[in-house]
Order: sequence, then structure tokens, then C-alpha cells
Amino acid sequence: MSGASDLAGFVSTMGGDRALRVEESLGEGFVRLRVAEAERRQAKHDVRCVEDALIEMLRNARDAGARHIYVATSREGDRRTTCVLDDGSGIPEDMHDRVFEARVTSKLESVHMDRWGVHGRGMALFSIRENAVSAEVMSSAPGKGSALRVVTDTTVLPERADQSSWPALGVDEDGNETCVRGPHNIVRTCCEFALEERGTCEVYLGSPAEVAATARARARQTVEGADLLFLDSFEELPVVERLRAASDARELREQATALGLEMSERTAHRIVSGQIAPVRSVLARLTRSSASPGAAAAHEVDLTRDRRGLRLAPADVDEFSRVMERDFGLLADRYYLSLAGEPRVRVTGNRLTVTFDLRPSD
Repeated sequence: MSGASDLAGFVSTMGGDRALRVEESLGEGFVRLRVAEAERRQAKHDVRCVEDALIEMLRNARDAGARHIYVATSREGDRRTTCVLDDGSGIPEDMHDRVFEARVTSKLESVHMDRWGVHGRGMALFSIRENAVSAEVMSSAPGKGSALRVVTDTTVLPERADQSSWPALGVDEDGNETCVRGPHNIVRTCCEFALEERGTCEVYLGSPAEVAATARARARQTVEGADLLFLDSFEELPVVERLRAASDARELREQATALGLEMSERTAHRIVSGQIAPVRSVLARLTRSSASPGAAAAHEVDLTRDRRGLRLAPADVDEFSRVMERDFGLLADRYYLSLAGEPRVRVTGNRLTVTFDLRPSD
């Protein structure tokens, strides 16, 4: 009797589940799905890989008016964790969970088409959550930006095997810079977005520790010194400024963890002491690494030919600076040095000077 009862319960459950998914049975095996079930299936189709999920998060940050977007990504086993921090308009607390529901959007009047398709129909975050192990707003409030964390299972939502290669920068038929070679990985996703949105927002990509160091260094922090005495909570500050306001490693780790950037206290100490340097923007890293070893040879200038003073084309100066930055790696590795910016090339008369500004050491 117990077995029969269990079977009846199973059939009843299956029937109940079918009723939730099916609006009408049309016969011959055909059914009309309920709206919620159709949306769920469409959402599965919208996001087919980790890179798809990331581009949706980047587009959301852009549409929220973000000027700076920080992407922290790491992988342990089959689990990929991706955190996106931005300085956009933010999300009210009572909407932190609801933004992951279907058709929920703040872009009622701004649905538009970009190179990745239609955006603004309220399905991006819903699609991500349907395909992810977890997706949550870690912290956000109106005017304070957002921090989102998404955890995916790579056996369910795949990603490119090569996640370390940077793409090569080329020019399309219209003369526009575009990523032309390299795997369609997380790095390339960020690069293509940064190129597309050049002048609109800057994208920074790295490990959780690198992103924390970068946001800490670049945040437009105005609360300093004695003013911190009147700060009741870090949540009063914009999301990306909280890391800079942290006074020590323990506080930094607490704030980073609250934003989805997991790290040890030892790593936090390394950030505070400057051992983990901030990263440059994706666009800067892409354009500064695009020179091929033989490129400079095609533009050699004979310094003895023009006694009136050397004049270099801006493109040649830029390319030469890239080569200098690449070759600086020899000293950087041997003496633990890091650049504070791009090498500066200056031409005065018949003198060519290259200046390397170094980041202060401990």
C-alpha cells in the first residue's frame, strides 16, 4: 500500500507541475505553454555561455550611467565567480531581488538595439539567474552604484577553455579599431565592449584582489581624515569608494567581501601595502599591447638626416611607447618594479627622451 501511495503522490506531483507549465493541451502531444514557462525557456536560450552572461552585466552597468565598471573574475574547480562593480545610478534595496524577475526593467523609454541585440526588455538578469548557480545584488542604492555577483557551473554554463589570452587589435573595413584575433573569452568580451563604449565608460578587468586594488586607487574618494569620524556606515558611501575608505587590511577585507570580492586577510594586507598594483583599463591594456615585435622596424627614423630637429608622427610615438613598455618588463621582473603610467616619449631638437614613471615601492 505504501508503494502505491508513493506512486500516486508522484503522479499527482507531476500532474501539478504540468499544470503550472502548460496553459492548454492541444492534442497529439502539442501544448500551449504558460507565459512564465515560455520566458524561462527563452531565458535559457538567451545566455548560452559565461561570456554571454558577462556582456549582459556590462550592458546593464552602461545603461545605468556607469562611468567606471570593474569586472572581477575567478574560478575554483567547475565554479566561475564573476563580480561586476560600477558607479552607475544604483538599485533601490527593495528591488535587489526583483530585478532578477522576468520583464522587470528600469528602461521603459530606452529600449534600444546595440551590436549585441535588443536591450531593455527586462530579461537580461532573469536569463542570467536561470542559467547560474546563484546571482545576487551584493550592494546597491540609488546614486551609489552597484555590486553584482554571479556564480556559474561551467559544466552547465560553459566558457572558453582559454581564459588568459588577450585578443589582437585590428582595423575593420571602415577604419574602426576592432578585436580581430583571439578566443571569444571573458577578456575579449570586455575588450569588445570597451571598444564599443569608448568615451562612455572605462572597464577594468582582473582578479578580485586586482579589482579591489584598482577601485581603491581610482575611486573619487572625498571622505578623508577627520570626516571619517562622522561616517556611521560604509554603506553611506558609493560602492566603489568603500574600498578606499577602508583604513586597514581587516576593514578592507570586510568591505571587499561584502561586495562579492572574496580574499584572505593576507591578500588584503598586500593591497594596503601596495604589493598588489592596480590594473589599467581594458582599453589601455589592449591598445598598449597591440604592437608586434617587428612593427617598429617599418617606421625607423634616421636621427642624423634632419638637423633642423626631429619630428615624429603621433602614431609612431604611440607605437614606440608600446615597445618601450613591453621591453621594460625585463627590469620589472628583475627588480620588482611597476610602472605608474605609460612611458612618455619627448622629442626636443635632436634628442629623443623616454621617461618611465615608477610606482612607489614599499
